[in-house]
Amino acid sequence: DLYNPTLDFRNYMIPALMVVLIIIICGFLPTLNLVSEKETGTIEAMNVTPVGKFTFVLSKLIPYWIVGIMVVTIGMLIGRFVYGLAPCGRIVDIYAAAILFSLVMSGLGVTIANKSATILQSIFVMFAFIVVFQLMGGLFTPISSMPVWAQYITYAVPPRYFIEIMRSVYLKGAVMSDLWTQYAALLGYALLLCTIAAVTYKKRS
Repeated sequence: DLYNPTLDFRNYMIPALMVVLIIIICGFLPTLNLVSEKETGTIEAMNVTPVGKFTFVLSKLIPYWIVGIMVVTIGMLIGRFVYGLAPCGRIVDIYAAAILFSLVMSGLGVTIANKSATILQSIFVMFAFIVVFQLMGGLFTPISSMPVWAQYITYAVPPRYFIEIMRSVYLKGAVMSDLWTQYAALLGYALLLCTIAAVTYKKRS
């Protein structure tokens, strides 16, 4: 995590800041979209159609997934040509982690949207998660410098694993086999949160 031979703080932060972009694009924005449609009543027009809830949710999330991957690509290009920071590892490993983390945030966002009655309520709930993710995920503060009890809590924070992958691939040249526990954790969270999102979404006919 702390490997940074150049001692340049930018090299340590640039890979992790892409995490924030995916949190906002694949988690925050879909939540606002779904809740706004719930408030305006337009979502009811879809609820009375034969379209299944899985298909409906996918139709809402796929555009954000695509934009999220595009943003990661742009972030890598900016890091390379503006800051001179290129990943030492394989780009395919970065994309694999980004896709898994996009699923994690989408599942969380849809779950929050399903349980929110207003946009303001969803904003407060999602913002609370974002603050916890940033403070406990190792984005600004190394996990090793946290109290022991806080370090245990970070295992329940999905961004921790994505941040570790990004920094390890960028700075150390690590490959997927070196980070299989982080990938497995992201996959587990993705399956769990997407399942919860599907179960909590109620399609009324």
